[in-house]
Amino acid sequence: MADLLHIEQLSAGYGEAVILHELSLSLAQGETLALLGRNGTGKTTLMNTIAGATRQHAGRIRLDGVDLHHLPSHARAAAGVGWVPQERDIFKSLSVLENLTAVARPGAWTVQRVFEMFPRLAERQTNMGNQLSGGEQQMLAVGRALVLNPKLLLLDEPLEGLAPIIVQELLKAIARITRDEGLSAIIVEQHPQAILAISHQAVVLDQGRVIHSGPAADLQAKPELLDQLLGVARDKA
Repeated sequence: MADLLHIEQLSAGYGEAVILHELSLSLAQGETLALLGRNGTGKTTLMNTIAGATRQHAGRIRLDGVDLHHLPSHARAAAGVGWVPQERDIFKSLSVLENLTAVARPGAWTVQRVFEMFPRLAERQTNMGNQLSGGEQQMLAVGRALVLNPKLLLLDEPLEGLAPIIVQELLKAIARITRDEGLSAIIVEQHPQAILAISHQAVVLDQGRVIHSGPAADLQAKPELLDQLLGVARDKA
């Protein structure tokens, strides 16, 4: 299967501070990548760099044959990057419907399809963004990325701070978007087992470098290795 995303010898960070060091990875068309690591290891920086929100010092990023590393963030979105940052970045002074229609591009993912996937948003389509719960805001952020009709979806800790029932609803939606619909995605999440279960590949970062890369199922089946890579000590008692 051909690579959709190819990152080669990437070094990037904020200003003069370099967070990612000569990082390389690839993602095939239609696959989902679980991006794991302890806090501060460079996961969000990598997502921000793909989206064009950091300073890139070296390396290349190619998406479906297009060099992204020379492009500003709005051009990367036009090239096929759909980004859901930790902050969600919805328009809180616009309604749910306006949030979606303001950014929609022609393609398979329409506003109506987003409403079908997230009935809560359909019920609240006239509500302002600041009138939504945290879970509803996250659904709206995902919906906004989808109506861009991206080639690659970046989800940075989409389950953070959400109630368990909303976590399950979002996981089901993400699985449908990726597994069933075949949209390629990179997902950063602090609950690795939940994301490994719906991912094809897994990469673990430490100090801005790749320390593990392989099938997600293999890592899911080896919790001791996963704990070791994430620096989690198991209770020996």
